[in-house]
Amino acid sequence: MQTLDAIFEAYSNYAWGLPLLILLIGGGIYLSILSRFLPFRFIGHAIQVLRGKYDDPNDPGEISHFQALSTALSSTIGMGNIAGVAVAISIGGPGAMFWMWISGIVGMSTKFFTCTLAVMYRGKDSHGDIQGGPMYFIMEGLGKSWKALALFFSVCGLIGALPVFNVNQLKQAINFIVLEPNGVEVTQTSNLIIGLVLIGLTSLVILGGLNRISKTAEKLVPSMVLLYFVLVLVILGIYIDQVPKYLLLMFTDAFEGHFFKGDSFLGGVLGGLILLGIRRGAFSNEAGIGTAPMAHGATKTDEPVREGLVAMLGPAIDTLFVCTLTALAILVTGAWQTSDANGVSLTATAFNDAIPGYGQYLLMICIATFSISSLFTYSYYGTKCMSFIFGAHNKHYYNYFYIASIVLAVLTPLPVMLNLIDGTFALMAIPTMTATLLLAPKVVKEAKAYFIRMKND
Repeated sequence: MQTLDAIFEAYSNYAWGLPLLILLIGGGIYLSILSRFLPFRFIGHAIQVLRGKYDDPNDPGEISHFQALSTALSSTIGMGNIAGVAVAISIGGPGAMFWMWISGIVGMSTKFFTCTLAVMYRGKDSHGDIQGGPMYFIMEGLGKSWKALALFFSVCGLIGALPVFNVNQLKQAINFIVLEPNGVEVTQTSNLIIGLVLIGLTSLVILGGLNRISKTAEKLVPSMVLLYFVLVLVILGIYIDQVPKYLLLMFTDAFEGHFFKGDSFLGGVLGGLILLGIRRGAFSNEAGIGTAPMAHGATKTDEPVREGLVAMLGPAIDTLFVCTLTALAILVTGAWQTSDANGVSLTATAFNDAIPGYGQYLLMICIATFSISSLFTYSYYGTKCMSFIFGAHNKHYYNYFYIASIVLAVLTPLPVMLNLIDGTFALMAIPTMTATLLLAPKVVKEAKAYFIRMKND
């Protein structure tokens, strides 16, 4: 296992090198400037679209704007927000959060472009059904000569969509919060039982296809965000005197890196802190990775720009809002300095310190909902990639591979799972961002035409 851990760590570190940082952040800044910061200027209109003002049941697609955002958010608002933020703070300190914000702000423009393209250039699978996602907008937008890039994304997507990180952290939460405090010995047998229960729950939903996944996400996502929001507000209310101090420290430490414990990057601690924040931010909101366009590409709409505007709300909700809440809860309670716990266990420690006896159990409800909803959505992403490579008639085989990976995840340590998914997400970003940057002028042209139509209607 140590050898496997070393291999995956090297793989992840290599994939997340300077070229990818330039592609994700530099590319996102370029898209913001190219569009004259369009996504930020039309947030009000995006909310109107999300509320269903422009919905038409006769439009092509499978799900509503709200269901598409809920489906995409059910994968991004998950363990990246609870465990991912905890990993970032335990390694980088308060300053890591600032660079996660930068990733989220830049990611709003990236999401707008990638998800607009997912509707602009929808393709058809081998059954003739309309599909969206990076592999389709690469083929339809850039041409068949770019098929190798589309295949590369899909192959990486088969691995990147596996639920190994979410399942691993859910197992860790159950062990840390429920089993160990009640005197239950944690063994591989108990881990396997957790895995089998998750397999049962996941199978019930994912074998029902996108409609069942989106309807489940539509019900789970708003309620889980609300519960989590209330819990963190209670914690911040208890430690209200500490909140201004740590909000300020998030900004100042972002350029000092006094609490950074990771590897340096570009010869310095600050470089390592920036990379950590961007990496955890990308893991949290998935902007530029290419997963969300697969959900948004299935939306019932004939106006691609509308879906792009809805999609760009994702990083704002995910990184700027939910991740900030988690970070503040961990920081104000002091758990990040008093506990050796990592990942989800650190967040649980913070909740229990603030609300003794009940805090970690209430967090457990959020963690279970976050993780299980993410399980449903990632299976859909994987079947889309499987369908593109091997044909729509074979896509259901991915679900069996996906379900089997749950067992692997509960039996494997956190670093192995984190590095595997981190590295694969990095590789998925290469074809997604390359195609998006090449097709970006067409999105700007479409956006101008859309707002002229809206003005004239």
